[in-house]
Amino acid sequence: MTATRLPRRHVLALAAATAAAFAAPAWAQSDWPSKPVRIVVPFAPGGTTDILARAISVELGKAFNQSFVVDNKPGAGGNIGADLVAKAAPDGYTILMGTVGTQSINKWLYARMPFDPQKDFTPITLVAAVPNVMVVPVEKARANNINSVADFIRYAKANPGKLNMASSGNGTSIHLAGELFKAMTGTYMVHFPFRGSGPALLALIGGEMDVMFDNLPASMPHIKAGKLKALAVTSAQPSAALPGVPTVEQAGNLKGYEASSWFGLLGPAGLPPEIANRIQQEVARALSAPELKEKLLAQGAIPSGNTPQQFAAHIDAELKKWQPVVKASGAKVD
Repeated sequence: MTATRLPRRHVLALAAATAAAFAAPAWAQSDWPSKPVRIVVPFAPGGTTDILARAISVELGKAFNQSFVVDNKPGAGGNIGADLVAKAAPDGYTILMGTVGTQSINKWLYARMPFDPQKDFTPITLVAAVPNVMVVPVEKARANNINSVADFIRYAKANPGKLNMASSGNGTSIHLAGELFKAMTGTYMVHFPFRGSGPALLALIGGEMDVMFDNLPASMPHIKAGKLKALAVTSAQPSAALPGVPTVEQAGNLKGYEASSWFGLLGPAGLPPEIANRIQQEVARALSAPELKEKLLAQGAIPSGNTPQQFAAHIDAELKKWQPVVKASGAKVD
């Protein structure tokens, strides 16, 4: 039986079609992003999560010649926005600016969680770590002779239940830093959770609130403007961005007190490694550039840009760290 010969042009066309079929997944991934990418911020505008997301979105937009749009989805201590990303398609078009709260604290704080902070996400990169700062309104500090953490503790003990403590939401590091302070000092303040650091700061500056353990970058402009008085930072070491301001441990004689924050990008579980690596590499490049790096350091943030594997290990370690802290604080959210 004689084999049928195909014309050369047909052979070439068949070969090209076969190669294209096998290469489709690679082309689809290398084609990313072909449309705008959404960065979900699980808190209201104006806080550190929002500030960092917007700074990074600009740099990613330049790098990929595509829009990276910040979408604020506040509520439930960050769980609403984080859950939206956990349930999104793992195609690289919906990513999360996660926090120590959404990825390491809420699991131990909330009786019911809509997602698993490890199984339901693909870590991309840690963007920055920041200390929190204990701030009080300047006018209230002046009126009540509060010039230090020790002064604040004395005032709080003399006025149990009369002070209002603002936070960016239940389960955030801002909330937990305050709960840990209350537990270690034997003071009682009424906790008011807001839908983000921005609204909480407005209430604090407006005099409705008395104290907040805010992320430093969000409070820094108000400290510099003379609206808020920084009593101490919550990290183990003082912050170079606030020279002369002690740690809570030092100023309050509270051995072992530490409650810092961090922020990083994550995609849904199943995000292709190629996309995660491309985002990480561009974030790392942006954070190492002098202009952005110096801007973040001046605000009190410490830039990172580590690998997806390093970020995953960091989240695992933070989950283990915060479990006993949440338990010791007695904080719980139903």
